[in-house]
Amino acid sequence: MPTASPNTKATVLVVDDTPDNLALISGLLRHLYRVVAANNGEKALTIAQSDHPPDLILLDIMMPGLSGYEVCQRLKGNPATHDIPVIFLTAMTGTEDEKRGLEMGAVDFITKPVNPPIVLARVATQLQVKAAADFLKDQNVYLEAEVTRRGRELAAIQDVTILAMASLAETRDNDTGNHIRRTQHYLKLLAVQLQQHPRFCTFLTDHTIDLLFKSAPLHDIGKVGIPDRILLKPGRFTPEEFEIMKTHCKLGRDSIQHAEDQLGVSVDFLKHAKEIAYSHQEKWDGSGYPEGLAGDDIPISARLMAVADVYDALISRRVYKEGYSHTQAVEIMTQGRGNHFDPDITDAFLALADQFQAIAQHYADDDEALRHKALNLKVITGDIA
Repeated sequence: MPTASPNTKATVLVVDDTPDNLALISGLLRHLYRVVAANNGEKALTIAQSDHPPDLILLDIMMPGLSGYEVCQRLKGNPATHDIPVIFLTAMTGTEDEKRGLEMGAVDFITKPVNPPIVLARVATQLQVKAAADFLKDQNVYLEAEVTRRGRELAAIQDVTILAMASLAETRDNDTGNHIRRTQHYLKLLAVQLQQHPRFCTFLTDHTIDLLFKSAPLHDIGKVGIPDRILLKPGRFTPEEFEIMKTHCKLGRDSIQHAEDQLGVSVDFLKHAKEIAYSHQEKWDGSGYPEGLAGDDIPISARLMAVADVYDALISRRVYKEGYSHTQAVEIMTQGRGNHFDPDITDAFLALADQFQAIAQHYADDDEALRHKALNLKVITGDIA
């Protein structure tokens, strides 16, 4: 609700079924305020609910049709008019009458015959209170909007930073940028599927799934630290080369930890990013790396990424290999149940296999990007001058 400028007169709605009373009160207020009059409750409600509601209502109680009490009750029951202050102006002088009016939400109770200075003082007081309340409401709305805007801005900065870091790794890797997008969506699909599973429901809250989606692009960030002669090698690694390649897990985790240390604060999504980067090459049977963790000792985030990453590696064409068909990839993933992959996560993957394929098709690799990768590989390996 916009705040009136200091030079704008407040609007007071006077409601009374007696013409003389309307004339008296209107004449008393007109030199200070913009006065609107209504001679019955229905008309008063129509004015209060209009595009230009009054700042305060002086309301008679005893009227034909809707009584003042009924009008007040409707005003307070409607969010659009709830905050308009109501002062009862009535010949009813009983304590119970006043108590009833105040309990309904009226801010004051003035008895007739009125004392003009008292009416003016009480109207001025309630308008000042309302002006202060409106100011605070405007400030709160502004602050809430600003917090929301800053939150969106921070989230966007996080997303851009992650994608920039992930893209940096991708420029030196045989994978394409679409690998990052596909594995993000695979992981989220698995997490949502497992959200009600008794083994995972405590961990996989909506908030955690959002953090995992943010973290997933950093799973191979450590490859930035692997020499090109190994990272881009088109053939099989020698044992020595494979040992160097395996260090990308530690390099990734440590680089994220270093970034977090530089910030000086702990960041939720980076915790999952570190787990994924460090442990996504672990295997359920303990034969993976870098720690040889087995079973539930492997973080859930890393187990989810392992399924997402391996499936995508199987179906993806690279400069040095053709991709497997979806059917072949599903068969290989099935064979990995209980040795390479958590059995329950594998079962979730199998239930979602068609949706995995749909994600892969939606974020399919660009042939042009692959040609650039092939050219870079030839330059680095010395196959082209």
